[in-house]
Parts: sequence; structure tokens; C-alpha cells
Amino acid sequence: MLYLIFSQLADQFQIFNVVNYLTFRTGAAWITAFVVALLIGPGFIRWLRSKGSQPIRTDGPESHIVAKAGTPTMGGFIILIGILVGTLLWGDLTNQYLWVVIFVTAGFGAIGFIDDWRKVTKKTSEGLRGSGKLALQGVIALVAVFWMTSLLSEAPGVPEDFATSVAVPFFKDLLIPLGYGFFIFGLLVIVGASNAVNITDGLDGLAIVPVMIAAGSFGFIAYFVGSAIYADYLFLNFTPGTAELAVICGAILGAGLGFLWFNAPPAMVFMGDTGSLSLGGALGTIAVAVKHEIVLAIIGGLFVLEAVSVMVQIASFKLTGKRIFKMAPIHHHFEKMGWAEPTIVIRFWIIAVVLALIGLSTLKLR
Repeated sequence: MLYLIFSQLADQFQIFNVVNYLTFRTGAAWITAFVVALLIGPGFIRWLRSKGSQPIRTDGPESHIVAKAGTPTMGGFIILIGILVGTLLWGDLTNQYLWVVIFVTAGFGAIGFIDDWRKVTKKTSEGLRGSGKLALQGVIALVAVFWMTSLLSEAPGVPEDFATSVAVPFFKDLLIPLGYGFFIFGLLVIVGASNAVNITDGLDGLAIVPVMIAAGSFGFIAYFVGSAIYADYLFLNFTPGTAELAVICGAILGAGLGFLWFNAPPAMVFMGDTGSLSLGGALGTIAVAVKHEIVLAIIGGLFVLEAVSVMVQIASFKLTGKRIFKMAPIHHHFEKMGWAEPTIVIRFWIIAVVLALIGLSTLKLR
């Protein structure tokens, strides 16, 4: 909104020309989202406390039942507002890729909000049915994949079938054409990323920092692949229009940092499904838009590890009657081993940083 206003004024007042620089608007979105999250956080947390808290799951670590009891959830709403305000103020609202990511982020956030609200008002740890949530996510994700595929197919200078192909990292021109199968693949990336972040959100600060790291990484990726000059120099597949996604990546980073102020141990508020589903969905959608779906599995490797640990645990128990981990997701396994919560969180942050660096190295190592 401000971008469109200031860009019109740039012809008359040169000082406003700065908004034409994507890097400036990304930084502005970061600062705006951060300030918004800090400002609305205290009042929203007080309101949440007046509504009561979600009961702690009894099938989790025993220490959580006492230590985390009474802490309100739905804190992801703080993140959502920060992201939306930062993006709508500083993004180019004529860019459809921006609207696709907003659509998924808000849609998944609404699903999470309804789920969290049911838990709080009904005083239960069970919200919406899992199958119902997955179905709603699937519909939203499928619409988003169709939308992005049509945008890329219609873009000038894009190779035939590129829109429905998967780019393989570390190779200059290796594309795997999936045809109509790409729509299912894209759906799985978006829904999978959303639920993987949701699974990771089990300890204070555990999910939000890796999300910020991934958002920052994909901000760089979007900036490079959305620029014909940088894409050509780095031998990347040029995806016209996606550079603008750096703005929403900056907003995610800022809103996440503002939320961390309240989520740092001991947390004043939990992210809840409102935040985890929307953030994971946003990352998955951005990855599909910039054709770096496989790189998301590297940069977001921590989320993959958490999700796989649950699947392996369930499969092992059903097939053999034995559990591989003391408790799943894997962060609870380390809790059962006696690791302190801050130790687990910080070590997982370190893993997230290392994986992000490996993922970013694919931009140059080809």
C-alpha cells in the first residue's frame, strides 16, 4: 500500500524513490512486522489469559503438565498480524505471487485459529479432526499450486513445461517434468511443510527461530531467482515476479522476532496451530513459487527430522510393537534422556543454521 503511494510520489520527490528498491522494502517490512508484533503482543496475551488456556496434553512429557500449565495459546495470531501488516504496507500489491502466499498464510492461519479456539473454549487438548484439517489445507494448497503454475506458464521467456517441473539442486539444468503430477507434489510440499512446523512446535522457542532462519534463507533465494541478472549469473532457473516474495520473507522474520520476545523461555504464550500451520504453509508456498522445493527439505531439515521421527515411531510400533524413540517427536526423546529444555532448543537452532547454510550453498555450487 505504502509502496504504491510512495512510488507515485517518486517522480515529484526523489526521496520517495527509495521504495523502488526491493531491499529497502524488505527491510521496512521486517521492521514494521517486528514493531507491530511487539505492540499488540501484551494486550493480546492479556486477552488470551482472560479466556483461559488450552489443557496440556497428558501423553506428553510429565514435566510439561506442571511447567506449562496455564500458558495461553493462539500466540500465532500476533505473528499473522505482523506479517500481514508488514507485507500489505510495503509489498507490491499488483504482484500475484505475493497474494498467493498471503492466501495460504491467512487460510492456514484461519484453520489453526479455529482449532486453537475450540481447544480453549471447550477446555480440551483436542481441536478440529485431523482429517478435516488436512482436507481444508489440501484444498487451499491445491488452489495455490494451480494459481502459481498458471502464473509461471504465462510468464514470458519461461521454458515449456518448466512450471510443472521440479528443479534439482546442485545441477544447472536438471529438471524433472511431472506434468499434472506436479499439482499433487506442490500440495504435498505445502501441507507437509505446514504440519512439519506444527510438529516441531513443542518447546519454548523451538519452532519460531528455525522458521525465521528458513524465511531469511528463502528471502535471499527469492531475490536471486526473481532477478534475470542474478539468476543468469548463478545458473539458476529464472522465475519472473517471485523476487517480491522477499518482502513477505522479511515480514515473517520481523513478526517471528517480535513473537520470540514473548515466546522465549519461560514462554508467556504459545504459538499454537494458528502460527505453526500458517508459517509452515507460507514457507512451503514460497518454495514452490521459486522452484526450490527440494532445497526446502534441506533448509527446513529440522522440520523434516521432527516429522519423520513421528512417522518412524508410529510405523515401528504398529509393525513390531516396539518404539524406536523414548517419545516422539524427537525433541521429546531428548527430554526423556535428561536434556534440559534450553539445551535442546539451542542445539536444534544450531542444526537449523547449519542446514540453512548447506541449502544456500546450492545457489552457487552447481
